[in-house]
Amino acid sequence: MRIIAGQWRSRPLVAPKGDTTRPTADRTRETLFSMLTSRLGTFEGLTVADLFAGSGALGLEALSRGAAKAIFAEHDAAALQALRTNVANLRAQAQCDVRASSVMTLGPARGPVDLLMMDPPYGTGAGAVALEKLQRLGWIGPATWVSVETGRDEIISVKGFTLEVNRDVGKARLHILRRASLET
Repeated sequence: MRIIAGQWRSRPLVAPKGDTTRPTADRTRETLFSMLTSRLGTFEGLTVADLFAGSGALGLEALSRGAAKAIFAEHDAAALQALRTNVANLRAQAQCDVRASSVMTLGPARGPVDLLMMDPPYGTGAGAVALEKLQRLGWIGPATWVSVETGRDEIISVKGFTLEVNRDVGKARLHILRRASLET
């Protein structure tokens, strides 16, 4: 695993030991960031959340491309160790808020993030459950972009969200969502 683009391009990332965590493949991450760049234009100054963070590859990729701050949530001990090692190796501690907790136990947000990225375990439905909760807790505002990685055969459908696009990459399906407009 490595950073794809930006200031840390080609820098290696440590993956968690064991098979509890499934890191997002470089090709999948490259496709996701291409999809996001075509919608966001730039990552400059954004606050991003990388939830079900694992190694932190998604949030660190966003920081490498210019995001100002990344919030990570991960509860698995091996994944947390890899995440903290990656943050330290990139000397990104000042830009990172690493939370040793499950996404499901996160409290209210100080304000909505610009980009929320989730890579929950495939086949669990955890992404949809987390989206509903995070919206209620103020993590997702009208301008927030949301990406959720699922298994290729999964669909994300959450009340209050509109699917902008999805794309299959290998065994993964990438979903880009926005909060649905209240004017309907």
